[in-house]
Amino acid sequence: MSIIEERMHDHEVVLSATKRLQPEIERAGAIISKAIAEGHKILFCGNGGSAADAQHLAAEFVGRFQKERKALPATALTVDTSILTAIANDYGYETIFKRQVEALGQAGDVLVGISTSGNSANVLSAMYAAREYGLMVIGMTGMGGGKMAEICNVCLAVPSEVTARTQEMHIMIGHILCELAEADI
Repeated sequence: MSIIEERMHDHEVVLSATKRLQPEIERAGAIISKAIAEGHKILFCGNGGSAADAQHLAAEFVGRFQKERKALPATALTVDTSILTAIANDYGYETIFKRQVEALGQAGDVLVGISTSGNSANVLSAMYAAREYGLMVIGMTGMGGGKMAEICNVCLAVPSEVTARTQEMHIMIGHILCELAEADI
């Protein structure tokens, strides 16, 4: 088997296993749809590839995904370099998302934390702050969920130990969540 065939096969195996997350994906979709219907916003955060996924998914909500509709309130906490570097410099890297949740989050909002390991300290810190401030917390992870599984209202733990396969499923799940939100408008 070639590398291409192997990776496509690996993807299919993880996709098949990820199908068992359907009830949790439906719950996460309902949480997001309810928050939007009640005038609340969705905050996304993550590091590295997960930071890019956070930005990608926020853009799908604010722009449009599958249909023409009003902009949906969402933002990625990964995009303002001045905020990120000021917080990291003054308080430490572990607080870069927590401080933004404290500043921007309101009860009824939703925080979507993305971490393939489920153990990213700054994402976990944001999740704890979100719970304290009355936000709903959705985690997108892999590798069994890590510490994230204990904090989330819904933990979408992709059944994979491979970062690339987990990230592939995160984008699919994120697209599904956006489409569910659009369906409720």
